[in-house]
Amino acid sequence: MKLLPLPLLTGLLIPSALATSRISPPSSNCLVVSKSPSTGQYSTVSAAVNAIAASQSTSLQCIFIYPGTYSEQVTVPSLKTSQLSIYGSTTDTSLYTANTVTITSSLSQAHGLSNDESGTLRVKAKGFRLYNVNVNNGYGKGSQAVALSAQTDSGYYGCRFTGYQDTVLANAGRQVYSRCLVQGATDFVFGRRGQAWFERCDIRVVEASLGYVSANGRESASGESYYVFNRGAVAAAAGHNVPNGAYYLGRPWGAYARVVFQRMEISAVINPAGWRIWNNGDERISGVLFGEYGNTGSGASGTRAHFAKKLGEPVAMATVLGSGYASETYYDASYF
Repeated sequence: MKLLPLPLLTGLLIPSALATSRISPPSSNCLVVSKSPSTGQYSTVSAAVNAIAASQSTSLQCIFIYPGTYSEQVTVPSLKTSQLSIYGSTTDTSLYTANTVTITSSLSQAHGLSNDESGTLRVKAKGFRLYNVNVNNGYGKGSQAVALSAQTDSGYYGCRFTGYQDTVLANAGRQVYSRCLVQGATDFVFGRRGQAWFERCDIRVVEASLGYVSANGRESASGESYYVFNRGAVAAAAGHNVPNGAYYLGRPWGAYARVVFQRMEISAVINPAGWRIWNNGDERISGVLFGEYGNTGSGASGTRAHFAKKLGEPVAMATVLGSGYASETYYDASYF
């Protein structure tokens, strides 16, 4: 069955101001990356990022990427600037479906790397924004292999994150993901301290007999980590035959995990129990908040795990990101 884009799944109406093309640099000050020397200053994304880091500039920074597949690992280090934005070429900025830029690698823990070190895109620059770029880790089954390692306050808009195990490491800082696709099989949204809000995102699961969308690692009652998935959809990835009930919305990497799915469309790939312990003999459920509110679809019903909670009201964005989130540099209000 062909999966429809998220707007048709949820009835979402895209503001006309958001649904625009960006097929050339949005600013004359943008550094330009291209597969063709005639159109770009740099042939790799890393080279452009490194140039900004070396400049020590405190002004706002911008990188535009022309269409192509860039096979590299990109690390965005802490920068002097308050904001670096990276834009991928697209004919529709409102979603990921028209993206033409992909950054890909295949590093994993099997190479002797940490989760962060395996990341195709590693973000450590506070205020960072990424627009309309596909980020892939192609390692596949067998080891933790991160596509995005987000280690600070950052925002991701109209992007596609694909992998198998541990696709998105939302590990630290406040993060927003809007109108994105996140795809994987095992614990593919995870992290210890990240405060992450997923707005109108397509959560896609690949063919597997057992899988978990989230694995939040909050380790104490005072920990700040919190994941909320709001107004999106959970379903099988295109071309993948996923058995009904094979997946769970999450399991606790830490005993105080906090994850909420609210106003989501959830297909039958999600098990009626909804949530699962970490492992037999190592349950890690003593302080979890696994909540749901106002979800629809065949996977939104069933006898949920005894440690899950049906919420009486939705979680507010300010609860996750703080009251001043709308004025933060990583936050782009046009995508909300």
